[in-house]
Amino acid sequence: MNGTSEGPPPPAVTAPGRARTAVTQRRPPDPADYRAAFTGAPLPLAVVDLDGLVVCANDALAELLGSAADALAGRAAADLVDLASDARAWHAYREVLRGRQAKLRCTRRLKHPDGHSLWVQVTVQPMPDSTGGGDGERAVLLSAADISARRELQARLRHVQMHDPVTRLPNRNLFFERLASALEAGAYDDTSTGRIGLCYLDLDGFKAVNDTLGHRIGDRLLAAVAGRLTHCADEAGYGGASAPLVARLGGDEFALLVEESTGTEQLADLAEAVLKALREPFDLSGQRLSVSASIGVVERRAAGTTTTGLMQAADTTLYWAKTDGKARWTLFDPERNAHRMTRQALASSLRPAVERGEFVLDYQPLVGLADEDVRGVEALVRWRHPQFGLLTPNRFIQLAEEDGSIVQLGRWVLRTACRQARRWQLAHPERDPVFVSVNVAVRQVWDSDLVADVAEILAETGLPAELLQLELTESAVMGSAGRPLQALQALSDMGVQIAIDDFGTGYSNLAYLSRLPVSVLKLDGSFVRGFQYEEGEAHLNPADELIVEALVQLAHRLGLTVTAECVETASQARRLRRIGCDTGQGWLYSRAVSPDRISALLRGAP
Repeated sequence: MNGTSEGPPPPAVTAPGRARTAVTQRRPPDPADYRAAFTGAPLPLAVVDLDGLVVCANDALAELLGSAADALAGRAAADLVDLASDARAWHAYREVLRGRQAKLRCTRRLKHPDGHSLWVQVTVQPMPDSTGGGDGERAVLLSAADISARRELQARLRHVQMHDPVTRLPNRNLFFERLASALEAGAYDDTSTGRIGLCYLDLDGFKAVNDTLGHRIGDRLLAAVAGRLTHCADEAGYGGASAPLVARLGGDEFALLVEESTGTEQLADLAEAVLKALREPFDLSGQRLSVSASIGVVERRAAGTTTTGLMQAADTTLYWAKTDGKARWTLFDPERNAHRMTRQALASSLRPAVERGEFVLDYQPLVGLADEDVRGVEALVRWRHPQFGLLTPNRFIQLAEEDGSIVQLGRWVLRTACRQARRWQLAHPERDPVFVSVNVAVRQVWDSDLVADVAEILAETGLPAELLQLELTESAVMGSAGRPLQALQALSDMGVQIAIDDFGTGYSNLAYLSRLPVSVLKLDGSFVRGFQYEEGEAHLNPADELIVEALVQLAHRLGLTVTAECVETASQARRLRRIGCDTGQGWLYSRAVSPDRISALLRGAP
């Protein structure tokens, strides 16, 4: 005996406050439970063997596919959920069956036996051997969730997002999506035209409709316009899938996108149809409205075309249609666009060009008709552009006036010309000094203190005021009042000569000649060209000679001298001399030349 007694074991010791629990044996799960859960699951399911055949399917999948569960066994799972129609999904599905990929998830559109369509999200993934297709073989589990309601909601939301609420047309989001898709490299092949066309339009005067009749009528007008545009598109595409896409891009701007364009003639016909359709009046709740449209038309190969490039071309062409008179369509012209791009390039580099010293002056002699001696020179600015070469004033002066750089450029021209005239005066003391004539833009009078600039430059260069002549165009001088007239008077009082350039082409209000501080009239070259004849031939335009003679006589009676521009032949010079014209300027005497060449002329060199 060892002091212990046989009997039941002592009670187990438990921690204070914890209840005693009985230890039970856990029962292994019954495979029947899994089968019941599989069969009754609300998610459509199927077990698929490694050959891709359905081992078993639950009732939810059978109901989804409109079949009996037993009838699905043995069928190819890929056929049931249309996996083979998509190469990418088909490849991924086979990789899952082979154990090389963990999961496949894709969305498929299925046709139910009763005729309606449904969208399902298909998921295929391996399942453990213990729940496989029987006999311990490996298998995969396929699920097919019905997402038709979700897709329908997404489609409605997308429609709202991609369509204009006023016109019900596609909006700019959908338009640019379609355009980008049409321009993708894979969007066209050998069987397609490989071309794309666009009619980009806006309504002429639509803002006035909104402002006078209100936005409600304006919106109704936009909706009515959209209807007519859609009708034009349907007729152009014969109501089929090839009909142009009509979109509202915003405000009163619309676009008709022609994919697979057959050429500019097709786009021209479409634009003409749109103009004709919109020409008919609109009846809106008793309001009878008439509108027109301006249309920019672009047609080109899709290859190499970008969305940005196409829209820039369309916007430019619409602008041309507006500036050409509205209520018309205009086809994109590469040459016209190149000129516009050059113009923009010049405008953007004008101011820096003055600072970089890219401008030079040439001088054209002003010759006395009586003795053919050089009396003065006109300074003509040239731009030695690093990209476009030597540019004459007609290429950039208007741009300089538009952006205000004419003030800076004009000040440089004035200073350079006065400095050069002073050099000639000092270099040729044996002869009467020549004056220099400088063109002045109206904006220089308004945007700068021209009087102060002239006084400063004359003092700086030492040129006498009477050797400076300032030329202003007739349209700028006639009708001058206020500051311009005061400036001209102050310059005249200073001794500077004031000349009216291109006289006879502007207002021609002769009454102003007696009121303005003008000392010189420069007759426009169009009059002198009427003198173009040889001895013994009939005069081309006798009226021109009579007009010039009358103007010369009037100018002389007012104490003015007269310069004739564009003198090109000796016969013209003789007729001008006979009627009393004072000086001539033109190719008969010299083109605009460098300062060195003028120096040679002043020395009497040929």
